[in-house]
Amino acid sequence: MAKFGKWIGAGLGAFAGGPIGAIIGFTIGSMFDGGQEAVKRGTRTGYSGRTTTGGYVMSLLVLVAAVMKADGKVLKSELDYVKKFMVHNFGEDSAQEAIRMLRDLLQQTIPVNEVCQQIKANMNYSARLQLVHFLFGIAQADGQVDVEEQKLITHICNQMGIGNNDFESIQAMFVPNTDADYKILEIERSASNDDVKKAYRRMAMKYHPDKVSTLGDEVQNAAKEKFQKVNQAYENIKKERKIA
Repeated sequence: MAKFGKWIGAGLGAFAGGPIGAIIGFTIGSMFDGGQEAVKRGTRTGYSGRTTTGGYVMSLLVLVAAVMKADGKVLKSELDYVKKFMVHNFGEDSAQEAIRMLRDLLQQTIPVNEVCQQIKANMNYSARLQLVHFLFGIAQADGQVDVEEQKLITHICNQMGIGNNDFESIQAMFVPNTDADYKILEIERSASNDDVKKAYRRMAMKYHPDKVSTLGDEVQNAAKEKFQKVNQAYENIKKERKIA
């Protein structure tokens, strides 16, 4: 668990304290010898006042556990999706440890409001948007986003300070909608062609993978999926309107 171990210690950074640190400390304390001491050590030596890759991934796992439990059932397809995501972005060994941790987190009561407030206070807006994208991906792992899952993600967004337009933009990437391409670009179907072009430039800048570069190559690579959906939405609208 080389990389995972690095995340657990000083890698937790700003998230070593507060509700996320408490949840993770309890979880790894039951998984690994000295787990809680690793989190305490991260608080003493690793606090940086900013989000690290470790803090980001641990925050994601805590929120993923909350969303997976929202509809009253945890499906193998959801666990497989999380593992596939972790393998793709962080490697096989880290994925195995993440799934072990997630299984333990699923047995806990997650204080969603407190967790979201800690994330809002310590994570920049672009990183929070990427979290929302991941959560919708997990929720859709069984083929559709359940109503209860959607309600919880909406609540999480509100608590994390995500604007309504940004929420609807990401939601449209996963929930079928006749105006999904326009929602992704945060415009109405009545927008002019010039407005479409301006919206694309604005959204391409907002969702560019470089916005989360401080979280490491792994998270930045994962952000490319969201960026590609913005590009695809723009291409679909251009084809529909025959924009050159």
